[in-house]
Amino acid sequence: MGKNHTRKYLQVQGFHLDDDALAEIGPWMRWPYALCASILVTGVVLASPWIIWTLAPIAFATVFLPSHPFNYLYNYGVRHLTGTRPLPPGTPQGRFACGLAAVWLAGTGFAFFTGATTVGYVLGGVLAAMATLLAMTHICIPSFVYNAIVGAKPSEHARTTA
Repeated sequence: MGKNHTRKYLQVQGFHLDDDALAEIGPWMRWPYALCASILVTGVVLASPWIIWTLAPIAFATVFLPSHPFNYLYNYGVRHLTGTRPLPPGTPQGRFACGLAAVWLAGTGFAFFTGATTVGYVLGGVLAAMATLLAMTHICIPSFVYNAIVGAKPSEHARTTA
């Protein structure tokens, strides 16, 4: 994916990175979503409410924390190995997306827990597909929904540079 597409999709998420930041940490902006998608796919394949439920409080915490909890792993660990700058703080779009994901994860886990495996596979499969799409392309469907609800355009988001 080209730099302009990456920039566009990160702007939809509320991030505005200058060219240097985009080149340096653009790929790392996928970090939390790749981890979440990996754990979620594992939970869905195994139909494990316990694995899925481990993600629900992480997603819920993102609503209230300055950054996604997995960003802290990157900012205080991985980036020192890669020699890159820290990931920027979260955005309203990300808080919305993670709040929605927390509820969705709780429901998916509940479906598997109660034996409604078909419902669990459908809910978990759709969420896993969206998380994988985000991890691979920076396309965040809930961010588009958030922006439509609040009437925001990517150019109107708060400035974020890393």
